[in-house]
Amino acid sequence: MRKARSVPVLMHHHVSPSPGMITVSPANFESQIAWLADTGWTSLTLDQYAGFLAGKPVPPKSIVITFDDGYLDNWVYAHPILQAHGMHAVVFAVTGWMGQGPARAHAGHAGAVLPATPDHRGCEDAIFRQGQADRVMMRWDEARAAIAAGTFEVHCHTHSHTRWLQRADLDRGQRRSGLDADLATARQVLQQELGSVSDTLCWPYGDFDADHVEIARAHGFRYLHTTHPFGRNRIGGDPGHIYRFAVRDRPASWLRRRIACSYHPALAPLFNGFKARRRGLPAGP
Repeated sequence: MRKARSVPVLMHHHVSPSPGMITVSPANFESQIAWLADTGWTSLTLDQYAGFLAGKPVPPKSIVITFDDGYLDNWVYAHPILQAHGMHAVVFAVTGWMGQGPARAHAGHAGAVLPATPDHRGCEDAIFRQGQADRVMMRWDEARAAIAAGTFEVHCHTHSHTRWLQRADLDRGQRRSGLDADLATARQVLQQELGSVSDTLCWPYGDFDADHVEIARAHGFRYLHTTHPFGRNRIGGDPGHIYRFAVRDRPASWLRRRIACSYHPALAPLFNGFKARRRGLPAGP
């Protein structure tokens, strides 16, 4: 039986009609997801992906679709598109930004009045300056509904989304203590709201060092997702350094080319090496 030798991991933040940074329009997201579904790609769960890293077979065209932070637009626009095409994705949720309340309408509800989904800067303003995270973030009822529908699974992206490595006002011990408490709280909230906590963590902003990895592992996190785009996730690869590339606001043809360049056995080492050198990053395998 043919099986995948490498599995791309896609990184999204927003799917919204409000254009801006790290946002894909609903039309382009639909194009990308429809292309994946129609051309035989399998969207893996993180349990399946963990099995792949350990050597268990997965279909030759396998992919992992991830979303960082857990914005409301993931529920309003991404969820119904994933559901329509039978595809599965992952939300790395900032537990401190998610709140309570009934599930709001999404684009799969015919004739529904949809909640506003601001661009990324509008979301940051609501969260950090207005104290209105609920206006722009998913609620736990929405997360549970998406999990029940099979469109999303929810994993840890810390509780506060703090860039501990950037806290120059703190010494190393204080940064370690801060991250330790951050992860402990996130685990507690996920357990309370969803009934379980996985062994997967996504680093906010992609920031991590040896201290971060040590503390994450002490909390039971084994699979660590980065924002490093220039490397392939292969059988036997390091679960503590999972490569992801950001998806642009382009139609499916862009995604097809991006996967081909970064995961083709012959092209990928050249493409990833060239791109990594230009960014001053280490090239992945």
